[in-house]
Amino acid sequence: MNNWFTVKVKYTKQLENGAFKRVSEPYLLAAMTFTDAEARIYEELGAIIRGEFTVTNIARTDFHDIFHYEDSDTWYKCKITYEGATEDSEKPKKVSQNFLVTAHSVKEAYERMHESLSTLMVDFLIPSIIVSPIVDIFPYNEELDKEISRRPLEDDEPVSATGKPVYSAPGSDIDDEDFDDEDLDEEEEEETDSEFEDEYSDNN
Repeated sequence: MNNWFTVKVKYTKQLENGAFKRVSEPYLLAAMTFTDAEARIYEELGAIIRGEFTVTNIARTDFHDIFHYEDSDTWYKCKITYEGATEDSEKPKKVSQNFLVTAHSVKEAYERMHESLSTLMVDFLIPSIIVSPIVDIFPYNEELDKEISRRPLEDDEPVSATGKPVYSAPGSDIDDEDFDDEDLDEEEEEETDSEFEDEYSDNN
């Protein structure tokens, strides 16, 4: 079962002016485990990044779906909230989910989220849209999965109601949260990354 992982990679990058700079960039990919994510990022970036690069952090990341529009390379993280039905309570449960979408602006990201979720059968709000630092996304790759001996998935890549590709990692399901929950601030994100670093270290 695959999940989304954010993998931070450090390497020496040549800038447009010809200068070289040491950078740390995050990539998002679908994998089963932390070890699998590390193996796959080396496979994916080996032909892209010149010279050596180092994986500095791997963290499991929850995105319900990812909508890619080919006219933009900028990713926006969008948080949506809605009321979901529960079996053991008359009071609706408040649900929060994170999505990624490519767009040229916050306004366009907002419009594309409404377009992509037009078939959702509940009313929803979009309380937060921020630019994501994600450089690139590597969805499930069946051929690469076979190459590094991972169990292939049976499901085909889904497509949204608009016909745009939807990058899903089967296994990353709905993330229920209260409406009052805010996005992690930078300090909380560092703490979360530290926890996953410990888990990642334990697995290696």
